[in-house]
Amino acid sequence: MGLDLYAKIEGFLDFEEEIYTLHKEFLKFIIVNDIDNIIDIGCGQGYFLENLKINKKRAFGIDLSKEQIRICEEKNLNAKAMPLCEVKDKFDCATAIFDVLNYIPKNELPLFINEVSNVLNENAYFIFDINTYFGFDEVAQGTITIDNEDRFIAIDANFEDNKLQTDITLFEKDESGKFIKEQDSIIQEYHSKDELEKLIKINFEIIEIKEFFLHTDDNPDKLIFICKKIK
Repeated sequence: MGLDLYAKIEGFLDFEEEIYTLHKEFLKFIIVNDIDNIIDIGCGQGYFLENLKINKKRAFGIDLSKEQIRICEEKNLNAKAMPLCEVKDKFDCATAIFDVLNYIPKNELPLFINEVSNVLNENAYFIFDINTYFGFDEVAQGTITIDNEDRFIAIDANFEDNKLQTDITLFEKDESGKFIKEQDSIIQEYHSKDELEKLIKINFEIIEIKEFFLHTDDNPDKLIFICKKIK
């Protein structure tokens, strides 16, 4: 999957306001409930880890993209490129922000949720967001192009059969002045609220499912799940 290529272009996509808005919602819950010792699953380039560090929270991030973790390390953040199943420590809260669960195929979700439970202490929290159907169908689909002197980026996202395929093309100028082409794709899946509730309730009590309007005021494009470990 094209997560390493996405890491190369993420800084040019102008999502800073959306990132700040969603992170603020997660951070508010953590601060109000005085939560410490957090694992950020799918931490990306460490934006949320930076917020936690500023607020003096102990945090550890994991991501499958080595390129994303390289950027975290440049920021002196506590993060590693590793799968969740290899994490041995226990935490008081797990976060999975900006569609992390949508990157997980339906048949792998039960295992993932069980792995989240395994890295949490008793009564710990699991907080995550997912895209709604509206978020995929009306917001995420479309084409973006970015053209500047050193690079050209094309992103084409198509939602069909409850899956969003995002094709990424990057032309980047090398030291000799030639443009090098890279291409890859990312697949995300729509998971319904009812499906997730059934899976989550095996290991967690669902405290709240919050509708979140990140990109539009018309319909919620995200749901935020706040859950507490029960076993």
